[in-house]
Amino acid sequence: MNNSPNDQLKKNDDEIDLLELLHVLLQGKWIIVSVTAFASIIGVIYSLYLPNIYKSEAILARADSSNDMSKALGGMGGIASLAGLNLSSESGKSNSTKAIEKLNSLSFFENHILPYIFLPNLMALDSWDIHTNDLIYNENLYNSDTNTWVRKYSYPKTQIPTAQESFKVFKQKHFGLKEDSKNGFLTLTIKHQSPFIAKQWADLIINQVNAFYREKDKSESEKSVIYLNKQINVTSLSELKEAIAELLQNETKKLTLIEVKQSYVFEYIDPPAIMELKSEPKRALICILAALFGGMLSILFAFLKYYYFKKKILIRS
Repeated sequence: MNNSPNDQLKKNDDEIDLLELLHVLLQGKWIIVSVTAFASIIGVIYSLYLPNIYKSEAILARADSSNDMSKALGGMGGIASLAGLNLSSESGKSNSTKAIEKLNSLSFFENHILPYIFLPNLMALDSWDIHTNDLIYNENLYNSDTNTWVRKYSYPKTQIPTAQESFKVFKQKHFGLKEDSKNGFLTLTIKHQSPFIAKQWADLIINQVNAFYREKDKSESEKSVIYLNKQINVTSLSELKEAIAELLQNETKKLTLIEVKQSYVFEYIDPPAIMELKSEPKRALICILAALFGGMLSILFAFLKYYYFKKKILIRS
């Protein structure tokens, strides 16, 4: 079967285009090689400049403490309302659901995390020595010899980083929390240059959120017991006395559960560990991407240069 004249012309044009493209690449090969090599070197230098980051990760399950308390109280809501108590859970949400939001809040960081960490480890760390386990701080920010902050600052910053500034850095660079929609497990991650501090902070966060809700529920339950004891003494109706006595018994059960339940809000499926291998940076990937970027940029430059001069020649002719 013979090709039509149009098909033959199209084939010839394609061959010319491919030959022209190959000619451009060969003509600009030194530009392509030079720019790609330069970009690769920059990528290598940049990747080596980045510090190693270690990630300590904990997989958590909801302990559902508030549900256990509801079971302990049984169907006492109606009787409690007669005695002037509201035993329903806040907004119908479990402690673990509220704790997820709490962990992401400034107030929790400021009151329950920040007081228990060494602030320079968050805001002034320069590097971690893997051989000596020494932490080296940025001398322009923090003087480790005198234990004083020396950084330059302007409003709204202060010389010693505030809770809000520290919280922003903590959330952006160190803390992560995500929930698996399929099984409901939570993954809490802490990233740091020191794998020891990464694990320490992960443990601290989980212990603090468990302690926060334990103390909160314990305080509320103790107040309920005090109130019920007062009510039982001033109530003359025997039926109401029996109801209040039953409420007291259930509040005692609740207090017992609060005291004995170790993992009050979250329990470990897999606890955080001191990791031996870094999680980032991906130096090989950075170098490959730098080389690809340099290669594409140099090829683009070679084509622009070729067609620019070609256009100028056509205009002159």
